[in-house]
Amino acid sequence: MSRLPFWIAALLVALPAAVGAQTPSATAAEPSAERRTQLIRMVRQDCGSCHGIQLTGGLGPALTRQAMAEIPFDSLFSVIYHGRPGTPMPGWKTMISEQDASWIARQLQLGFPLDSTVNR
Repeated sequence: MSRLPFWIAALLVALPAAVGAQTPSATAAEPSAERRTQLIRMVRQDCGSCHGIQLTGGLGPALTRQAMAEIPFDSLFSVIYHGRPGTPMPGWKTMISEQDASWIARQLQLGFPLDSTVNR
């Protein structure tokens, strides 16, 4: 099992406070089936362009369940929604809602679905 370098883990823990994030609950409302399909496609294609189509890593780190389980939910949400300043990781807040970012963060920690047939 690969572990995140300490400095990345520390940054992810500190990031929500640094950007003043108000994080939605990890149990936020479930998106509709149509929206889940759109979000799964977005993560697999857009995020996959840097993190690997299987989310096992590429230019960006792996987004596997094992790697994401160690990251606090609030930090993961913040990176998705606000990005990581000074890095190529963009914030997606112009493309998705806070609830969408919350759903994506939760799914990454559970093991991101391959397709929309997964109902979580």
